[in-house]
Amino acid sequence: MFLLDRSYTVESTVPHLANFRLVRYADDFVVLVTGEQEHAQALRDVVVDVLAPMGLRLSAEKTRVVHLDDGFDFLGFNIRRMRKRGSRKSYVYTKPSKKAIASVKGRVRVMTHRNTLHHDPGYLMEYLGRVLRGWANYFRHGVSKRIFNAIDSYTWERITRWLLKKHRIGWPELRRRFCLPGTWRLAHDGQRFRGAATVTVTRYRYRGYRIPTPWTPTDPPA
Repeated sequence: MFLLDRSYTVESTVPHLANFRLVRYADDFVVLVTGEQEHAQALRDVVVDVLAPMGLRLSAEKTRVVHLDDGFDFLGFNIRRMRKRGSRKSYVYTKPSKKAIASVKGRVRVMTHRNTLHHDPGYLMEYLGRVLRGWANYFRHGVSKRIFNAIDSYTWERITRWLLKKHRIGWPELRRRFCLPGTWRLAHDGQRFRGAATVTVTRYRYRGYRIPTPWTPTDPPA
């Protein structure tokens, strides 16, 4: 089960029917179903009927019925059940989605394009560091450490190529001028570049029924 702050949940355990739980954040929601595919499809039709009197409808592009083993995206995260490495047990993992990763890489790519060579190296490193740390702070509650490191590696490559073009220097000169002594860690005026990997990953704690619901439960029809 995956919940976010300020989410609300509604659960049904009607006998002889599939159990389900609705997880909502603002106008985004996912219905988690314990049952067969036809149960999930039937619940989708129920949701359509509930939303219709409010003048709302489901987005055809964003609404799918999927198995948890295939995974789905919700609020920028990809949620999927997978087997743990070196184990026969399966767990539900939450990671930044491919779309979220592509989005932050796109921002890095734009800021390190050749038309930004007029910027100061210190400004570029400080700006991209803030962008990556802000992005990582949102995703720090998932299984994100490897992805954070990969994003930083991508950014390091973009910044170093940018520096080579801007100053028309080679790798030895770049290391001497723009890295901490004896390392390849980017720095400017002694200030180290701090990217996504500097954000500590803290797995989200399941809070279960302590999250309040704004709806009053009703008895199932006889």
